[in-house]
Amino acid sequence: MPRRIGFDNDRYLAEQSQAILERVARFDNKLYLEFGGKLLFDYHAARVLPGFDPNVKIRLLRKLRDQADIILCIHAGDIERKKVRADFGITYDSDAFKLIDDLRQLDLDVLAVVITRFDDQPAAVAFKNKLERRGVRVYTHRAIRGYPANVDLIVSPEGYGANDYIETRHPLVVVTAPGPGSGKLATCLSQVYHDNHRGIHAGYAKFETFPIWNLPLKHPVNVAYEAATADLHDINMFDPFHLEAHNIRAVNYNRDVESFPVLRTILERITGESIYKSPTDMGVNRAGFAITDDQAVQDAAKQEIIRRHFRCACEYAMGMADRTVTDRLDVLMKEFDLSPTDRPVVAPARQAAQDARSDAGKGNKGIYCGAAIELPDGAIVRGNNSPLMHAASSLVLNTIKQLAGIPPHLHLLSPNIIESIAYLKKDILDRNSVSLDLEETLITLSIASTTNPAARLAMDALKQLAGCEVHLTHMPAPGDETGLRRLGVNLTSDPNFASKELFVG
Repeated sequence: MPRRIGFDNDRYLAEQSQAILERVARFDNKLYLEFGGKLLFDYHAARVLPGFDPNVKIRLLRKLRDQADIILCIHAGDIERKKVRADFGITYDSDAFKLIDDLRQLDLDVLAVVITRFDDQPAAVAFKNKLERRGVRVYTHRAIRGYPANVDLIVSPEGYGANDYIETRHPLVVVTAPGPGSGKLATCLSQVYHDNHRGIHAGYAKFETFPIWNLPLKHPVNVAYEAATADLHDINMFDPFHLEAHNIRAVNYNRDVESFPVLRTILERITGESIYKSPTDMGVNRAGFAITDDQAVQDAAKQEIIRRHFRCACEYAMGMADRTVTDRLDVLMKEFDLSPTDRPVVAPARQAAQDARSDAGKGNKGIYCGAAIELPDGAIVRGNNSPLMHAASSLVLNTIKQLAGIPPHLHLLSPNIIESIAYLKKDILDRNSVSLDLEETLITLSIASTTNPAARLAMDALKQLAGCEVHLTHMPAPGDETGLRRLGVNLTSDPNFASKELFVG
């Protein structure tokens, strides 16, 4: 059964563009627009709003390219801690490099990079040096004592005034970042402060996607946002300021609502007036008006809540999350009476592991991993590990055989090649395991395709896996996770370790 589309990208693009330009016109043709969420590859939005283009924001920027500058912010502490963007598996500083490269390929350039809360951290200094030596303008903003409560200090020459000022060229300045907590808001307000001191009546607004203000508070799309930000302790709530000012119930989240009084005061101090009566007023968010099939969107968002439940459980098992976060995900699951097995690939993956264990016999104490994928037509394909292959590898080979119409009994990889790789890993490289992970399997498949027409046919089918749902009964090894990510699947796993070893290379 094909996935139902529930979102109209063209309508969203038209409405969002118009709303942004209207906001620019309200100021002296200088608006600092904080971009919430991901600028490129917003896969969360694509999962909960089926039909949403993960790069629709880039389409918008290209539409406004003659009127917009781009500033990229990154928190120095995130560089120092090597914080990782989960959907790519790369650190925030690497993601910043990638974002600059990706934008350049689209003929969009980053005007400047701002390192926020900079305190001469060694990793942040190295990051700054690398960018500057490659011709990228870099500015540093140090932490302001008492931020954000000490308004008198913040709005002064010793506060925002002490920050480097970034010369911009266009009326719209987009301020983006690899992830939350990167200092986008402070950078915007610092620029507004400097501009107003230069006689430019600049303003601030926020490009938000989630929560969607004109959907119900407990709509699955909004709850999926809570699930995605559980580690930040974000909680959706009605905006009391919006209700009081406009008598309209609007959904926002706790951090924006709690910080609004201080933010409004800061803006009033800088500009001498306040045009915003609520945090919702600050946002430019037309996503709710582009939903075309609410039931499809609700169903997709519920599946995202389950995915986040699995991800959080795995992060807890690896020591990357605490119990309060997993408890929060449990509560969100219960709000919709969701179970892990409501994700269609979970039960088949677990059954694949059980079948492999049964086939091996009761005396075998090995760890048996199962995997399952749901294809666009609703078909489920399974795989499991073996002495020669990881479960993810088995799954992908079984799937592309089915997609290419190749009989299951035909080998895509020659046993001689697999034996040769096993010899290399065990006898030459002294590896404990000879089993092929997915990255190794894909490389082997590409080599086999030069002499095996069936392997070439199957390899061409790999493109069809993008967007498919996959579940593993054990947390993937690095080579499996990287391979599945590059194939573009939506991956979850049970919080089980595939090996008793603590170190995984």
